Amino acid sequence: MCGIAGILSFGSETPSGVITRMTSRLTHRGPDGQEVVTLQGCHLGHTRLSVIDLVGGKQPMTEETGRFWIVFNGEIFNFRELRKELTGLGWQFRTQSDTEVLLRGYQQYGHDVLTRLNGQFAFLIWDQQEQQAFLARDRFGEKPLYWARSPDGHVLVGSEIKAILASGLVQPVIDRISVDAYLGLLYVPPDRTIYTNVFTLRPGHAMLCREGRCHEWEYWRPRYSKEQIEVPDALDRLRSLTQQ
Repeated sequence: MCGIAGILSFGSETPSGVITRMTSRLTHRGPDGQEVVTLQGCHLGHTRLSVIDLVGGKQPMTEETGRFWIVFNGEIFNFRELRKELTGLGWQFRTQSDTEVLLRGYQQYGHDVLTRLNGQFAFLIWDQQEQQAFLARDRFGEKPLYWARSPDGHVLVGSEIKAILASGLVQPVIDRISVDAYLGLLYVPPDRTIYTNVFTLRPGHAMLCREGRCHEWEYWRPRYSKEQIEVPDALDRLRSLTQQ
């Protein structure tokens, strides 16, 4: 696993050292490297556990124009097939990493790149020209992604809540409903966090942040079978599937 952190300032001044502090709180997620970059309107941080392209897959990563930047946690299982598809469309690659394939895929397909991804992922792509961030999380939420808004208007993003709190820009407020759920269920429901002012990007959802406003939407949901079947047959089918 890796760790990602981001600060979207949208005109607000970001104190020095905040992104480094946030990223350092994620060192345990990525012992092989820690990098930060400061851009106009956005600060990005990444801690890396090297799996694919040990040398060329360093993050935060950009492309040759410097317009698009990405921090990514996870693995795109079909990145070789997607890379071949993108190569056929004229895109060139400098690394062997799935991170670059994801970034090129976004350049080609925009938000629709999500429909082509098979894998586990949480990522933030920053568009330097448009001053906007695109965030997404895999279909079942295997990779975590949290966000919060500071009183000064910063949007803070992190693989773990502790990274967001390490910024010092958000004072967490306990969510009594989540506490009640935890005491009853022994876990916090996946659409909530233990704080009222720190949010999770839900599984199968994406979010676009621009000019200080963030819009979240569902890009995927499971498709349920509409096959007509009698209850006894359904029970037999279930038993056969669970006993394999």
